[in-house]
Amino acid sequence: MKKWIALVVVLALALAGWIAAGPFLTVNAIREAIAAEDTAALSEHVDFPSVRRSLRAQVEDALARKAGIDGEGTFGALALGLVNSAAGGIVDVLATPAGIGAVLQGRGLIHRISGGGISEDDPYAHQPPSDPLRDAKYRFESPSRFTATVLTADGDPVIFVLEREGFGWKLTDIRLPLKALLAGTG
Repeated sequence: MKKWIALVVVLALALAGWIAAGPFLTVNAIREAIAAEDTAALSEHVDFPSVRRSLRAQVEDALARKAGIDGEGTFGALALGLVNSAAGGIVDVLATPAGIGAVLQGRGLIHRISGGGISEDDPYAHQPPSDPLRDAKYRFESPSRFTATVLTADGDPVIFVLEREGFGWKLTDIRLPLKALLAGTG
């Protein structure tokens, strides 16, 4: 009887260890997918519809605050519609495997367009991405919610939220440092 109890305890500890190690294994898999520039592998670890909804809400809110739109009246409704349209375009770029890879690498869209990461010696040579989560700070918010926080070049935090789905973990939310976008609003 003692052997069965010991076996159950060992299995419970192994299961708890697997669940506790899960987000770290997922973060490592995301890191490897970005380093290999493998969007299919990245897609296995990211819940894109959830990330897209979250990013859209954040960007819409930030753009509306920046524009000072209250949504009242015909002009407010028209302006809010334009903001929502602009936010949709931004989110469509960000909420893709390549866009999330760029965010994880700390590169903005403008940085990518302007040629950031191009070698001075050979401008046509492809530069592999750096380790995006090298200095991340990790934290369990609950048994089924885990965060990895990375600082941008400006020192602003980008928080990647992973949630447990059964025995696996997926990236479900990215909290962007939108205060930089809001800077200068009065």
